[in-house]
Amino acid sequence: MTAHCDLGNLSASELRELYHVTEEDLELIVQYGQIVSPHLDTFIEQFYEWLRTQPEFDLYFSDNATLHRVQSQQKRYWEDFFSADISEVYVQKRKSVGANHARIGLPLPTYVSSMYRSLRIWTDVLYDHSLAPERYARSLKAITKLIMLDTAIVVDTFMRQTNCIISEQHDSLMQMSTPVTEVWNDILMLPIVGIIDSKRAQDIMTAVLHKIADTHSRCLILDISGVAVVDTAVANHLIKITKATRLMGCTCTISGVSPAIAQTIVELGINVGDIRTTATLKDALRDAFNDLNLVLHEDGTSP
Repeated sequence: MTAHCDLGNLSASELRELYHVTEEDLELIVQYGQIVSPHLDTFIEQFYEWLRTQPEFDLYFSDNATLHRVQSQQKRYWEDFFSADISEVYVQKRKSVGANHARIGLPLPTYVSSMYRSLRIWTDVLYDHSLAPERYARSLKAITKLIMLDTAIVVDTFMRQTNCIISEQHDSLMQMSTPVTEVWNDILMLPIVGIIDSKRAQDIMTAVLHKIADTHSRCLILDISGVAVVDTAVANHLIKITKATRLMGCTCTISGVSPAIAQTIVELGINVGDIRTTATLKDALRDAFNDLNLVLHEDGTSP
């Protein structure tokens, strides 16, 4: 099994193999747990005495109810740990820890340092020196292996959950940044602001095509006056969008082409083909009205 495997899809036995947690290691952990588990309450006291010195304590444990709930969960965590029953249920519980940390935004360095502190309390502060030095050394190695396994599961789940949250936030931002609006019957407009990359261009195309399908509009105006940079990649994205709208029977006009953008397109030798462009949004609206044979009255209405 390679070190580049997908932790999230590994079974309990595969995780044990990856971190070299043997049956002997599990036996050593259980036996060591029999020595220190009776001092679980002392461990909690020692751990939270240290945690109160950390800057994140007040942020995440602002009330006693939350603190007591987390302490109870932590007791169960270490009871499971010293039972050394590395089953699918055990792995799922560790994944839940990672998901919860991601949900509340607990920094990973805080979690990692807390695991190191826990290891020190269990193997140093609470140890009664009842084992032979050689057996203690092997027990310490076994406990460290399992803590590494636990940490890997938690961190992997944390990163997956965080990436999902970021992706959802990105999707929400993209929806807000692609407000395709029907400004007139059969006329859609989309002001584009900022930088256009491949992902955003695809989102824009998807939003535009769906809006065309929903409204059966015949004209689309893409206003790029707020686009920071127009290079070959951006121009190609815009060309693809206009071609896609044309396939749906909708004429696309790109407005907001400034002198600087026009000069850049010429200098880059970009072939814009038969794409219709205008300098201002006003000009684009006029062209759209002409395409639809609309004539506005002085009061802004059409016949």
